[in-house]
Amino acid sequence: MSAPAILIAAPMTGSGKTILCLGLLRALADRGHAVGSFKVGPDFLDPAFHARASGRPGPSLDAWAMRLATLVELLDDAATGCDLLIGEGMMGLADGAPDGSGSTGDLAALLGLPVILVVDCARLGGSVAPLVDGFLRWRDEVEIVGLVFNRVAGPDHAELLREACEAAFSNRILGWLPEDPALVLPSRHLGLVHPDELPQLDRVLDQAGRLLAEHLELDRIVRLARPPSLACLGPKPRPLPPLGQRIAVARDAAFTFAYPAVLEGWRAAGAELVPFSPLADEPPDPRADAVFLPGGYPELHAGRLAAAERWRAGIAAAAARGAFVYGECGGYMALGRTLVDAAGEAHAMAGLLPLATSLAEPAPKIGWRRVALVGASPLGSEGARYRGHEFHMARALAEPGPPFVRLADASGRDLGAAGCRIGTVAGSFVHLVDREAD
Repeated sequence: MSAPAILIAAPMTGSGKTILCLGLLRALADRGHAVGSFKVGPDFLDPAFHARASGRPGPSLDAWAMRLATLVELLDDAATGCDLLIGEGMMGLADGAPDGSGSTGDLAALLGLPVILVVDCARLGGSVAPLVDGFLRWRDEVEIVGLVFNRVAGPDHAELLREACEAAFSNRILGWLPEDPALVLPSRHLGLVHPDELPQLDRVLDQAGRLLAEHLELDRIVRLARPPSLACLGPKPRPLPPLGQRIAVARDAAFTFAYPAVLEGWRAAGAELVPFSPLADEPPDPRADAVFLPGGYPELHAGRLAAAERWRAGIAAAAARGAFVYGECGGYMALGRTLVDAAGEAHAMAGLLPLATSLAEPAPKIGWRRVALVGASPLGSEGARYRGHEFHMARALAEPGPPFVRLADASGRDLGAAGCRIGTVAGSFVHLVDREAD
């Protein structure tokens, strides 16, 4: 690991971490830096925005769900060919599992990453000082090297904030950013709207880059970055065993939430991945011995999926010939019989599992999960353990049949059996992230 890194964090969610990270990536890339990125926590969307800003893909680093070897290997891969890495934290700096594990601060402490704290000052004056002071004292092993004040009303407000911090830590202030409605990224029920659906995104990123270059000390930010303090020797970790030797992977606007680390782990294990698009009515490769339907937004495209006869016939044929067909979250919903969209209209899905789901009456479930397999499958033997997360709004109207997994939350509280498996077709609402550490 040679590339220095810095981590963007905040006291709470909604403080402006994402736009600061994207603006830094674009501004530093425009200055000629080979800049890469990573996102803390379970996240599919923010890394896609990072890639648009920098031109380089970056991983999600989940300190709760991933083994240390996996974290370090992913960070190593992200640093390849880069002279700087910018990381974006999740939620607030201290927010994680109930015991604090898995937080942005936890990852910063584990990997020795310096932190820049971005503070939403829209409703703050002199109170910014005790707020920041509390975070500076929070954990000795979490080093906050810089401060950025966001949503500042103007120069007078900025000066008030600076004066409040003058005595104790004004040397950490890297600049301030004004409120700019043009930099607000649209969102929906599972987070930000995917960047592929935002035709004006590059213009927003350019504007964010210019704003940061004007208001922040970019050269100083580069100097504050430093290499992570851990290195990992040995073979590349493989988060999940491959589902087969030739895996058909659904990839389109309805099935976007697949972790690159999982897919690359399958390739590293010798599997061939063959993409297909259910929305384009493409069946999975008939030579595939496994089919993977990742999460995404089938509820936004349920009518098209219901009308796509070739993909439904193709996935039924895969199951009939004994291929392992596996779905996570949105992919699991698509394997069911019926999906009711937010307007209350029912749509026929693949019909391979006795499952009916609905978005008409949302039932949000968000959180990390400890996972144990019920019965043997290509993912492992009976009782094989993983870590993962749930993040969905769907309600299961019917989920009969043998369960696929048993779940516990991040505190270890038993959540019971979940998912469904019929023959070689299986799935659940959980996104699997990594094997349980030994």
